[in-house]
Amino acid sequence: MQTPSKSSYDVVIVGGAMYGSSVAWWLSRTPDFDGSILVVERDPSYEFSSTGHTNSCIRQQFSNKVNIQISQFGAEFINNFKDFMADDDAPHILLQNYGYMYLADTPEFAETLQELQRIQQSLGAGTKYMTRDEIAADYPFYQLDDIIGGNHNLINEGYFDGGTIFDWWKRKARAQGVEYIHNEVVSMTRNAAGTRVENVTLALGETVACGTVANCSGPRAVLTSRMAGIEVPIEPRRRYTFIFDAETPLDRDLPLTIDPSGVHMRSDGKYYLAGCPPDEDPAVDYEDFYEDHAIWQDKVWPIVATRVPAFETVKVINSWVGHYAFNTFDQNAVIGPHTQVENFVFVNGFSGHGLQQSPAMGRGVAEWIAYGEYRSIDLTPFGFHRIESGTKFVEKAVI
Repeated sequence: MQTPSKSSYDVVIVGGAMYGSSVAWWLSRTPDFDGSILVVERDPSYEFSSTGHTNSCIRQQFSNKVNIQISQFGAEFINNFKDFMADDDAPHILLQNYGYMYLADTPEFAETLQELQRIQQSLGAGTKYMTRDEIAADYPFYQLDDIIGGNHNLINEGYFDGGTIFDWWKRKARAQGVEYIHNEVVSMTRNAAGTRVENVTLALGETVACGTVANCSGPRAVLTSRMAGIEVPIEPRRRYTFIFDAETPLDRDLPLTIDPSGVHMRSDGKYYLAGCPPDEDPAVDYEDFYEDHAIWQDKVWPIVATRVPAFETVKVINSWVGHYAFNTFDQNAVIGPHTQVENFVFVNGFSGHGLQQSPAMGRGVAEWIAYGEYRSIDLTPFGFHRIESGTKFVEKAVI
């Protein structure tokens, strides 16, 4: 482990994966912020982080205006990554626009999709509602006997290389003065009034004073918040991913298809990717990445082979289990300051939306730390206040 170079920092970020690095990078490039930033990461290999297990996709197909705007900025950031980095060595990030395809097998869900399409279109998204015949004409490989219609968007929706973005955020944040250390925050001390975190204690015993603490701990968010005496309804849940080869490849890209069963699948280069939640979806231990291989045989493959008959003969070539930082309250992020511990900032609970939302959410949190307000997209609806009041942030398009 490493010790920090100073005993006091303006901002201490707990967790250095995608969100810790997004906040650090945005904050370090904010012209009106010249404070010191420390990022504390317990596992710099990121082997078991949500970032390390992400499927790196982005969509505009949400039901809530602010979620759509967040993804639209995410697409802008991906498409203009080199400009944002302001570095000639930065790569072009390709956004592979095969789109999400939500399939509806009931009149009720088909009606919901049409309602969502109108909302998305009103904000400039390219989502189209398609009848079963229209889907069949564009994607004849689907078996659609049970399908009524679907929503699809081929503009700024699909796969991107999130790992490269993460790497550049870390690299540029360091170049702009952010200090990263391999260590772990093990406790926090509040002031006598309980309104601020005064310092954090690290695993080697060092005490570090802080102006702001940002909780970027992924599925471990509640372990970090409890150090400040705060409960947040976020827990780790397993999500399964399978990469497979098909004996009969499709003649065109497979959209990221959301089957009514809950199984999803998409093209993944020359291969294909599929995934799902388990039928029973409890919280799991933070170290529990057990792969239940029956999930593929009993749940995923039967759906994949039924929906796309060409996938009757396939071979799994890789698989893994990752953790969603699952917000049990309403499956949306918790962003911004605590209502009482005013310098404790949440960047948590993305419930599977994390990577695609990281450009906008990191920027917004950096704005709040630097200015005390959101200046680009108003992220107030994601605030902790809703959890205290029991008022859910409703998002109909949660996968």
